[in-house]
This record gives sequence, structure tokens and C-alpha cells, in this order.
Amino acid sequence: MSIFLREYYGNNRLTALQIIKDPALFLAFGFGSGLSKAMPGTMGTIVAIPLYLALLQTSDLVYAISTLVIIVAGIFICDLAAKKLDVHDFGGIVWDEIAGFLITMVGVVYSWQSLLAGFVLFRLFDIFKPWPIKWLDKHVHGGFGIMLDDVVAGIFAALIMRFWFDFPV
Repeated sequence: MSIFLREYYGNNRLTALQIIKDPALFLAFGFGSGLSKAMPGTMGTIVAIPLYLALLQTSDLVYAISTLVIIVAGIFICDLAAKKLDVHDFGGIVWDEIAGFLITMVGVVYSWQSLLAGFVLFRLFDIFKPWPIKWLDKHVHGGFGIMLDDVVAGIFAALIMRFWFDFPV
């Protein structure tokens, strides 16, 4: 067994192959990145980078609508995944990290520095969960709860990015 893959996932003991073959779980696990034993949330955020770079090639409106669709779809995808795994917010569910990173980078002019700063800021907010993120994580359940703490982490990171890189609001 690889050091990167667990033998089973969730209380229903699903295998990596079962997750990859199930469309909802495949999406919830960030196209498979959430299968990682080590730092699945970070791996999910890494998967968001090519999506962010692709969306940069579009208009601001397309970026915003795409991010909104990812958030709304994520409520249903994450809820279904949590039910299939029989675990509320299993660490391998990383669709919320993808959404949170896209929120972090809304309106950011691309540079390797802004990309790195956005990545680090979002991961710090997601990992340490300052108030109210931690409260939301513990008290709001279902797919909405899974998504909400990362959406708020993305908003906090985006606000800091605005001040740090002096972007117009």
C-alpha cells in the first residue's frame, strides 16, 4: 500500500477505487487529490491552482459565476460524499478547499507572489480556523457546513490579499 493512500476511507470503509469510480465522490475528493494520507486539504488546494489559472483566462464575470457554481454544487457534492462515507467532514473531502482558494484569489492580479501568498493565507485560515471559522466548522452541519468554513476562510484570506497587494476593492 502506498504511503499516499489509505486502505479504507470513512466509516463505510470505501476503497480508493470505489471513490474514483463514483462521480460525486471523485469530485468531493478533488479529482482524487483528497485520497492522500498526508495533507489532503493542501493537496486539494493544489488542485485548485490549475483551475484558478484557467479561470484567469476568462472575464471577471465568468470567474465569479464559476466560483459561485462551484460553491453551490459543493453543498450538494459534499453532503452526498459525507453520507456515502458516513463521516460528517471527512478530511479527504476537499471540494471545499477548491472553492475556498478560488474565493481567496477573486480579483487578484496574477503573479507567482500573489499565488503563493493566496495559497499560504488560505491554508493558514483553513488549518487554524480562527473565530468564527472554528465555530462554523463545529456547529453547521451537512454539505452547507462542510463548505461554509472554507468559504469564510477564503473570504478572510481574500481580505488580507486586498490589503497586502493593494488591490482596488
